Amino acid sequence: MTSINPSRGTIVFATLAALLATVAHAQTPVQPKMDHSKMDHSKMAPAAAGANASTKGYQTANDRMHKDMGIAFTGDSYGESFVLADVHLSGSVPADEVRLYFSPGGMMVVAPLPDGVHRIVAPVDDAPEQPSAAYVQGLLDTRGPQAERAVVGDVLWGSRFRVHHRVADSYRAGRVLLAGDAAHVHSPAGGQGMNAGILDAMALAGALRQALAGNPAALDDYGAQRRPVAQQVVAFADRLTRLATVRPALRALRNAVLGTLARLPPFRKQLAWRLSGLVYR
Repeated sequence: MTSINPSRGTIVFATLAALLATVAHAQTPVQPKMDHSKMDHSKMAPAAAGANASTKGYQTANDRMHKDMGIAFTGDSYGESFVLADVHLSGSVPADEVRLYFSPGGMMVVAPLPDGVHRIVAPVDDAPEQPSAAYVQGLLDTRGPQAERAVVGDVLWGSRFRVHHRVADSYRAGRVLLAGDAAHVHSPAGGQGMNAGILDAMALAGALRQALAGNPAALDDYGAQRRPVAQQVVAFADRLTRLATVRPALRALRNAVLGTLARLPPFRKQLAWRLSGLVYR
């Protein structure tokens, strides 16, 4: 379903809300404490680990870790910051579906959580560290539902974050292997971040089992198999993120194009297939 408010130019894609649906589970990034001084790189064997060798794996992004390993984390970051707030809402906001609003004022996601809470996520130039109820209300008034005003009761929790899009140039440095966020990071757009990390872990488990059984080349095959998938996921998320954060002068054109495409069954089918993640298997 696509609804358009001509007076405000706001487009709501109820069926396309999965573009950024995973923001309902987004959390403030936390960098783990790691003692890299104890990592002896001189003992990282160029060949794969065998049954009696030690293999290390990382699944979280850390700049120093990549530098220590000599693996470039190629990509960039977006200029916009994102505001995130869990709030109690009243008004015309459904409790059973995620809604993505494209408006002249900017994009916004409203996602229902348990116990009558909604999560609000929106890109802004400079997000406050702790968004107030008045701040979130202003976003809803300019970007949210227009038929009936959504009203913020209170803010339970709020934060801000920035988004990167990067893929490691290699998934392996000797006995050190990368998976999940250590291998690829991107915006929540597309909803494939957690899925990609889980599939990395499954593939790596299989590769380790083969290495222990006497096939060390399986560890190189792991990276060759999973990195192209990560590149596709990151590229798709990047396109969606840039589409959602276009500059104001292009928003009316974007909304018109998306409003037309959303009426085409082949487009909806292709988008649903891509968002399902089944194309990456």
